Amino acid sequence: MRLWFDTAALKMPVFGGLQKKSSVSRFSRTFGALLKGGVPIADALEITSSTSGNRLLEQGFLKTLEAIRSGQPLAPSLRETGVFPPMVVQMIAVGEKSGNLPEMLEKISDYYDTEVDSAITALTTVLEPALIIVMGIVIAGVLISMYLPMFEMVGAVG
Repeated sequence: MRLWFDTAALKMPVFGGLQKKSSVSRFSRTFGALLKGGVPIADALEITSSTSGNRLLEQGFLKTLEAIRSGQPLAPSLRETGVFPPMVVQMIAVGEKSGNLPEMLEKISDYYDTEVDSAITALTTVLEPALIIVMGIVIAGVLISMYLPMFEMVGAVG
């Protein structure tokens, strides 16, 4: 059931993209830090899969882990899962070929952190006026429900 919910959460119009970007950023940061610390790729990927917070992404990590253990390179294994954005896969491929995979993962994480921050800023910019309008409607409803009976009583007395 959780897999279905996590899949649906990633497909939501606004929040799905935000969650996916946040998860990719978290994956890149954690995976890069583990690789920089000298942890082997397979072990780092296994550790990172448990920190994703999303079952669909976790399954993608585990499929990638199986492919790596069978001898495939990292980038094509990530591409086969279909979970990761093409830019991430491309940057990981470049980092893998150049030998700078931890640094490339850090750049990916920085990029997606910036994307998440700008998306949250845009979302709050849109939500603020909407919340003010909703609160105005609620307050108007309360005022009308309080004063309408009073006006009817005054009209009945007069």
